[in-house]
Amino acid sequence: VQLQASGGGLVQPGGSLRLSCAASGMRFALYNMGWYRQAPGKEREFVASISWGGGSTDYVDSVKGRFTISRDNAKNTVYLQMNSLKPEGTAVYYCATPKVSSRFPPPTYDYWGQGTQVTVSS
Repeated sequence: VQLQASGGGLVQPGGSLRLSCAASGMRFALYNMGWYRQAPGKEREFVASISWGGGSTDYVDSVKGRFTISRDNAKNTVYLQMNSLKPEGTAVYYCATPKVSSRFPPPTYDYWGQGTQVTVSS
């Protein structure tokens, strides 16, 4: 399983970014997917997850109403649209997937991408 995150960058507060995560080596359409982030000096935290069919989503409270997770199973890609970004959103963002997708939200994640840096600053 390989997960390749991209789309990070420098954005001003209030701006938007869309992250992408391309998956390979797995039957993508059968797996729940998630996004996590890790800010400097902090532990990694859950951001959002989406079920294998896209019908269910879950978000950490701090991003609800601003971030949207989605997926395109034909392209083996999961997205994270981030609007109204705040400086506290500065972090490395990781996509991940569990080995087994029998439960949603996933209780654990087993495969991780390399991360993409998001910096929110004026």
